[in-house]
Amino acid sequence: MVETSRAPDGTNRRNSLSARPAANLPGLRNVASVSADKDQEPALVTREGPTKDNAEIDQLYADAEDQRLSKTSLVDDVLNISNVLTDGVSAMVDDSFNKCFTSTRPEPWNWNIYLFPIWVVGVLVRYFILFPVRLTLLMIAFNTLILLFLVFDISLPRGRRKMAIQRKLVQWMCCAWVAAWHGVIRYHGPKPTPGPNRIWVSNHTSMIDYVVLCSYSPFAVIMQLHHGWIAFLQKRILSSLGCLWFNRTEVNDRAVVATRMREHVNNPDGIPLLIFPEGTCVNNEYTVMFKRGAFDIGATVCPVAIKYNKIFVDAFWNSRRESFGKHLFRLLTSWALVCDIYFLEPQALREGETPQEFAGRVQAMIAKYANLRIVPWDGYLKYYNLGEKNPGLIEKRRRVLADVLRGYLGKQVQQPAAAAAAGGGEKAAKGVADKSGSEEPTGWKKVAAGAQVHPQ
Repeated sequence: MVETSRAPDGTNRRNSLSARPAANLPGLRNVASVSADKDQEPALVTREGPTKDNAEIDQLYADAEDQRLSKTSLVDDVLNISNVLTDGVSAMVDDSFNKCFTSTRPEPWNWNIYLFPIWVVGVLVRYFILFPVRLTLLMIAFNTLILLFLVFDISLPRGRRKMAIQRKLVQWMCCAWVAAWHGVIRYHGPKPTPGPNRIWVSNHTSMIDYVVLCSYSPFAVIMQLHHGWIAFLQKRILSSLGCLWFNRTEVNDRAVVATRMREHVNNPDGIPLLIFPEGTCVNNEYTVMFKRGAFDIGATVCPVAIKYNKIFVDAFWNSRRESFGKHLFRLLTSWALVCDIYFLEPQALREGETPQEFAGRVQAMIAKYANLRIVPWDGYLKYYNLGEKNPGLIEKRRRVLADVLRGYLGKQVQQPAAAAAAGGGEKAAKGVADKSGSEEPTGWKKVAAGAQVHPQ
């Protein structure tokens, strides 16, 4: 937070981001910024520990709200549009973040009398002809391959032969899924080959990314552990390939996975390891910040760009709005799944380059081939809920807003009968407090105490 630079006279000069503590806090207005004389060093807000830092922020917030709530003029607040501008910018930022995780609705084309019958025929063909045929063939092929996989897993001893058979069976399973979707997959670039100290990274749109890639060449993958029948496939089938599973909310799981990832990369006989550094599914139009875990282990990174054509179906899986089963049903009832996959030139960490810069450079390569827009957001914010993490902060803002509105509208809150009966005791207590020299709380302190700032 504090930057130190060398002045021309040889002395140290400090530039602190805390020189304007109140003005930088969201929701604060009409608070004079801290200024310093030329011969006097600016005031600094130092951080000696989390407890003191939080107390200082709370005090700055309380002082600023105390000054803001001391006004009673609606004209002043209307003329001061800083809060309006702040809310507008906040809405724009939130919108640019949510766009990364929003499905694009297809443009309707069945709006006239001669196109609508064609659309109806297409719906009947997709749902009552293609879907039953696809589902039947998929169940036969997939269940047969799973049965064979379990038989070889139990009967064969652990070794290279067993691993080769398992890899081939997993590849056939993925081919069965791609065939059920009528997949039209075009692969560009050299086919991935196993090798020590190499790792593959790709943008992430859905869990079918792994299926599409494994239908071409088997990969071990690092992925979020799911529930239900997906968990069975992850733990019983894919774990035999060396796949690693974790829970993104558990810090210990992530530390263990990082250690095992290094061990897998350094294993010369290991299956190629695939990582989705975004950490979540994005709608194949944007790419969010890459986690640097795959870029600071000293391995050669092989970028993979995946681009889906949305002319027949949108392959994005919005896990917050639909289950994976519903997502698969949408794919099985589409005309076809069209996709281009680019295996790009391997990249290594350059001299003087940080892992974060390395991750950004690889992300730019993937975004170029997949025609994606780079945004600086952390994908884990998708799972962050401010109301659950800090319920007290939201409640404070609600109380402040409610109190100001009461003052402007001239409405008085109906006090319960118990509060009216306790009025005499409050007055007596207030008299004692006045005699003792204490001051009556005002502004933000009254709000924190549960009172009104503008009583009528």
